Amino acid sequence: MEPELITVGLDGSLESLAAAQWAADEADRRNAVLRLLHAWILLAAEAPDTPPDRDQNAGARKIVRQAVEEVRARHPHLQIIEDLVGSEALPALLRAADESRMVVLGSRALTAWESYALGDVSVDVVGQAERPVVLVRGGWSMKSPWPESADNASQAPEPRIVVGVSLNGPCDPLLAFAFEAAASRGLPLQAVHGRSLPVQAYAPWGIDPEAAEEITKEAEDELREVVHPWRDRFPDVPLQLTVLPESPTRAMVQTVPGAELLAVGRRRHHPFLAPRVGPVAHAAIHHVTCPVAVVPHD
Repeated sequence: MEPELITVGLDGSLESLAAAQWAADEADRRNAVLRLLHAWILLAAEAPDTPPDRDQNAGARKIVRQAVEEVRARHPHLQIIEDLVGSEALPALLRAADESRMVVLGSRALTAWESYALGDVSVDVVGQAERPVVLVRGGWSMKSPWPESADNASQAPEPRIVVGVSLNGPCDPLLAFAFEAAASRGLPLQAVHGRSLPVQAYAPWGIDPEAAEEITKEAEDELREVVHPWRDRFPDVPLQLTVLPESPTRAMVQTVPGAELLAVGRRRHHPFLAPRVGPVAHAAIHHVTCPVAVVPHD
């Protein structure tokens, strides 16, 4: 059986170099092949003996070579494919997604308007790819939402994988991805569900605690039932179920600090004119600082 392929989209930015390092770590864990891909529409066909000073593709080659050198420094034995593609980035990455276990991209923190105005390729790939897409911020391995000090050492959350579960339909590919990620890293998995309270749960003085408790308990039972088969398949993965009486987006924002990876879903089939990326995935893409995996499912 051929090894899995993990593809990184490179554009020369610090974010894409961070994505290459994250993907290299993942490929090492999975014994997978790492493909470093750079798409440039002006890529020229050149003879093998073209002198360096006349190489029209020198800039494109430099982007890939820099990533190779940085990855090799940490993973000297990793199998790497260097891939220069004469194409626009979006179609090249979508084709790569069809051939890969996952695609990994660098991601900048953009507002919704900036993303629209700049034509954020990563969001387009997330919304159309048929395989998981992982978005990595620049310097992800050095960031921590908890300042290092003796005072807050006991408050720092345990390293873990977080998966957001909507309970609005089957999401087996998402849960499979999250459990595999936790198992391969030897980390616990936290399954999070946010459920907004209905109008009847509110009283003149605030939230009716009995109504909120009943709704939360119902959601906990549903979540436990959904993850039960995966708990049996991955008995060594410690699992924590978290249900909050909040919107799914707020629940995610409250629970994700300290996570090594956040996994969220994206439905392949969506209503006409509906956005390709749902509100939870959209918020995660633009605001969460840890790597975010968006997993398409039916």
